[in-house]
Amino acid sequence: MKEKSRVKIAAGILWGFYPPPLKLRRTRKRKFMTKILKIVQEKDPILRKKAEPVKNPGSPEVKELVANMIATMMEIKGVGLAAPQVGVSYRIFTTNIENKILVFINPEIKDFSNEVISFEEGCLSVQKVWGPVIRPKKLIIKALNENGKPVKIRARGLLARVVQHEMDHLNGTLFIDKAEKLFTIEENKGKEIKI
Repeated sequence: MKEKSRVKIAAGILWGFYPPPLKLRRTRKRKFMTKILKIVQEKDPILRKKAEPVKNPGSPEVKELVANMIATMMEIKGVGLAAPQVGVSYRIFTTNIENKILVFINPEIKDFSNEVISFEEGCLSVQKVWGPVIRPKKLIIKALNENGKPVKIRARGLLARVVQHEMDHLNGTLFIDKAEKLFTIEENKGKEIKI
């Protein structure tokens, strides 16, 4: 089975869209299939805007966007993806840590730990650039999940870092705004150069 087919099926099974729900299967105008979305890059103004709250989290359009974001994240082997990164100004992001996929709609960070840690970050929207960013080690986040149900998650380690990175995207901030230093990797040489 081709990799893209596996991604479509995996994302579909995860969110109950494969085969498509009865309601979508009966209408010929709208046939649901996940697709790989284009990642917008650093100069796109949408990445510098505060994303809008999602008014109807349970709508077919939002569910389709979430499924497409998951398929895209899996295809490019990312650990997180925010809606503005695919050109949609909604307060939604997805994470994939140790093969556990989570969806956050209208997220709010409720508490941070006092303990912080510096760790290198990169971004799908800022290619070939890395840098250490200081962030709290733990946090508590509230959001709606892919079914529009409220969830509360205590995140630590990599999940806490990815949540904060993606929340920055929803607020029009990129990791390069917070990095202590920035490095680029020279093509084909793997050499770090301070910029």
